[in-house]
Amino acid sequence: MSMAMRIASITILFAALAGLSQTASAQDREVPYWASLRANEVNMRVGPSEDYAIDWVYHREQLPVKVIRVREGWRLVQDPDGAEGWIIARLLNPEQTALVVGDELATMRDAPSDDAELLWKVEPGVVGKLGECEAGWCRLNVHGHAGWVSEARLWGAGAP
Repeated sequence: MSMAMRIASITILFAALAGLSQTASAQDREVPYWASLRANEVNMRVGPSEDYAIDWVYHREQLPVKVIRVREGWRLVQDPDGAEGWIIARLLNPEQTALVVGDELATMRDAPSDDAELLWKVEPGVVGKLGECEAGWCRLNVHGHAGWVSEARLWGAGAP
């Protein structure tokens, strides 16, 4: 192997390792903080190890959760229903999402105001990617349909 090939291989290796450490460090923040489920199947356990029993299995990628404690690669989280348990950190995404809550349809508007044009009505239980929040409204993107939803109708928005 030529010297140039060795240098290129080492550079690629260091870049890959740097990417992994950034993913891990993104989850090592001051608690509490918001995160979302990274996979479509995630186990919540009664303790911070795979030796502990599975208490709940989530089948909802991007579901927002509140991280309330950190312990050696595991995160104690609270889900939108208030259930708490441990999830391995690699299955959590630092990308913030939000869940539409309430008993009625929520309005999605083209600006952060009750007077803004109505774009869509969003059912409770819908999850979307959360954008900026201002004046009690948050930008929400649900599969390409984006607009402003009242922060009061979103679990996963605001301070955790």
